[in-house]
Amino acid sequence: MQENKKLVQLLNHELSNIAVLYIKLHRYHWYVKGSEFFTLHEVFEAHYTELAKDFDELAERILAIGGKPFATMEKYLETTSIKEAEADDEEAEIVRHLSKDYRQVIKEIREKVIPEAGNANDLPTEDLLIGMLTKLEKYVWMLEAYQKSK
Repeated sequence: MQENKKLVQLLNHELSNIAVLYIKLHRYHWYVKGSEFFTLHEVFEAHYTELAKDFDELAERILAIGGKPFATMEKYLETTSIKEAEADDEEAEIVRHLSKDYRQVIKEIREKVIPEAGNANDLPTEDLLIGMLTKLEKYVWMLEAYQKSK
């Protein structure tokens, strides 16, 4: 575990980000209003469903490399770099917030977590993270394409 300490710390940080995004997406799913309600309601459900899988896989990977995944909302909120949803934002704001959040997670994974997994010669963790990046980058692309249609 000692050799993986930094990697476990970074993975737990991203686990916290995913936990906060998961709750945030539920909030947006429940409270979205406007002309695009049906579209966004379904999109947010699809996103949080996929994030739930990533959340579980990331926690299991932390366990597999000898770490302990965070498992309380208090710890997630203490260690996340994603801000919780605090207001019932309008649909355009919601899409902007999510795009920004996804970009934040992408940047952290690309610049910090994948390089640390490489330093640890941990190919399975790199693979897991690359898969997550692929999904998150697709979400950003889709949300930004949606914004341009408005």
